[in-house]
Order: sequence, then structure tokens, then C-alpha cells
Amino acid sequence: MNSLLINNISSLEMVLPKEKLQLKGEEMANYKSIEQSYLLIENGKIAAYGKQSDAPERADKVIDASGKFVLPGWCDSHTHLVFAASRETEFIDKIKGLSYEEIAANGGGILNSAKRLSNATEDELFNSALYRLSEISATGTTSVEIKSGYGLSVDAELKMLRVIKRLKENTTLNIKATFLGAHAFPESYKNNRDGYVQLIIDEMIPKVADEGLADFIDVFCDKGFFTPEQTAKIFEAGIKHNLIPKLHANELGETGGIEVGVAYGARSVDHLEHTSAEHIELLKQSNTTPTLLPSTAFFLRLPYAPARKMIDAGLGVALATDYNPGSSPSGNMPFVLSLACIYMRMLPKEAIAAATINGAFAMGLEQSCGSISIGKRADILITKPIENIAVLPYYFGSNYVETVISNGNIISQNKE
Repeated sequence: MNSLLINNISSLEMVLPKEKLQLKGEEMANYKSIEQSYLLIENGKIAAYGKQSDAPERADKVIDASGKFVLPGWCDSHTHLVFAASRETEFIDKIKGLSYEEIAANGGGILNSAKRLSNATEDELFNSALYRLSEISATGTTSVEIKSGYGLSVDAELKMLRVIKRLKENTTLNIKATFLGAHAFPESYKNNRDGYVQLIIDEMIPKVADEGLADFIDVFCDKGFFTPEQTAKIFEAGIKHNLIPKLHANELGETGGIEVGVAYGARSVDHLEHTSAEHIELLKQSNTTPTLLPSTAFFLRLPYAPARKMIDAGLGVALATDYNPGSSPSGNMPFVLSLACIYMRMLPKEAIAAATINGAFAMGLEQSCGSISIGKRADILITKPIENIAVLPYYFGSNYVETVISNGNIISQNKE
């Protein structure tokens, strides 16, 4: 039996019964912690935990975590980290005052990424994405959802999803794949938007399903992009092929995205920079998780989603990076926690809950990861010596993650 024992933990965070799959409202700031504790990992699973006085005497490998905090690895439930090239020229356009919509109208944005991706090989995309995975794992991410959406053609979308499949096969990270052919309208369909929707329904979805390339189906339902009616058609086709809906919604305006997401039982609705009290009430009546992406609001100078109102109303909020080349070129989850605390008034414990168990729930991994629970995957991060869990979001831009464990294996150590 392969065993790893973490001893003398200053505080073991996010300790939940295995049947507790999500935290909502006040629960997010009141999860259980165990001071002066141990954690035992056997064969890649969490086998036991408790007070240090009850720790086993031996294991195959022992880590002394004196002065350090231990918590589940981050569950980043919204990324676009398979892409061909960065878009720093658009960054300059933003500085000069062009809006997201203006850049897109000029052939930039998603269409720019699609053009570059069409010329990239699978190997090139795989190698660059594998590097980004190592980058995000170094700051504590152990589970990640990756979307397609920079293909915008049958062949290119399949190419992206095959790359994601290769990533699943070549890393210990927990990876979920999302088909996002409805990310933007390609130039060739600029005057025939319904025709592109039909291409997604008639050709893309069946081929994605036949190859088993995606867990979810997503649509960018927002101002200037896909309408609620088009989104509904795509969701209906995806559901017939056992693809679970997720949704980009209300980033650029209140355009009906939340309503259509809830109506079709979306696992999550993401962005939500524009969210009314009525939307919050609608989400309360559903099983759909609001996933907030504060680094996108930061980078695009958008309003921040009303996390405080959502949590106070009893919702279970998730946090994710939206790692992509145009609107959030970072997969740094600790920085996302900092933004959530500073600009969305989330308490540090709430942000941690949103980035672990609620992030796992937002991508259908709540049964296997996201909390310190017996039998779950041993996806763990160990901090550097700290006095309080609030240190993680307080020192924005610093990496206080020292050791990252994925499926029981140490995959990253930062001893600086």
C-alpha cells in the first residue's frame, strides 16, 4: 500500500462529511477546520485525518507541516487554456480605450484566437497547454475545466477537444472538457448566424459526442453573441447527446442568459457581472451554481459580480479564473481569491469554499474532490508557514502554496 502522512498541520481546512457536496450562504464561512492535525493518504485517496495525537506512527512517506495549513487543491471550473497565441496587442487597444465589443467587431477577440488556432498543430497546442497546466498547478490548482471555442469550425473544434483529451491522459490533474463551439460567430457566418447555429447542432455536436470528447456543452449567451433562443436550441441538441449545459451569461449585459441557463438545468452559469435581485432569486430556486470570474472583471474593467448579495441571499458561489488569452490571461487562483475578497467583499473562508468544494460542484466533481473527506481523491495543497488562512488572499501576487499533491502524488514544490 502506498501511503503518505502529513503531520503537525497547523490547521486542516475545508473538512466536510463526504455527503456534503456544496456549501451555500453562511455555510461558506463556517466550514470545519482542525488545528494541530494530521492527514493520511493511501493509494491516492484521503484515508484518515484528525488530531495530531491520534496520528498513525508510520507511513511510506511523511511530510512535516509544522506551522502550515493544508486544504483541498483549487478547483478551477472555467478556463480556456488551450489556445495558440497570446493577444497582447489587444491589451494595448484596451489601454487606448477600445471596448471588448469594439475589438471583437474589428476582427479581434475570439475571432483572432480562432484564426491563430486554425494554423496550429495538435502537438503545438498540446505542448503549450501542458506548460500552462504545470503553471497553474504550481499555485495549487488540481482540478480544472477546459473549454474549446477557439476553433469555430468542425475540424478545429474537434482538434481542440482532442488536445484536451490528451491532456487528461498525460497528467494527474482532474480535467473536465467542455464543448464551446458557440463561443462566437465565424467571419464566414457573419450574415448567417442561424446557419452557424445549425452547423453546431447538425455536425459539431454529433461528432463531439461520437468521439466522447466533452462532458459539458457551453454557449456564450450575451450581448452581441448568441441569443437566448439560439442558446436554447443548442442546449436541446446537446442534452440529446448527453452533454450537460454550462453557460457564459450576463458578462456584457442582462440579456436573458441566466434565465435560459436555469431553464435548461445548467450545471453553472458563469460571469454574471450584471445580475439583478430577480436573477439571484431565480438562481436560489435552481440547482445551477453561479460561477464568478473576478480576474475577467479586473482585466476588462467591468463591474464585479455581486458576490456579497448572492451569498447573503443563501447561494453557493463558485470562483474560477477564466484563463484565456484575451480577457483573463492568468490561471492564478490565489489572485482570484484576492480579487474576490477585495472587490466582491467575500470573506477569506468564503473565497476558499468557492474555489474548492463549490468549484468542484460547478464542474461535476463534487463526489471526488473539493474537500477533506474520507475516500475522496488526495488533491491537496500545503501552504508555506502562515499564521492565518487569510494570508492566502491578503498577499495578492505572492504564492504561499508550498507543496501540491494530485491524486496522492507530489507534483509541485516551492521551497523558496
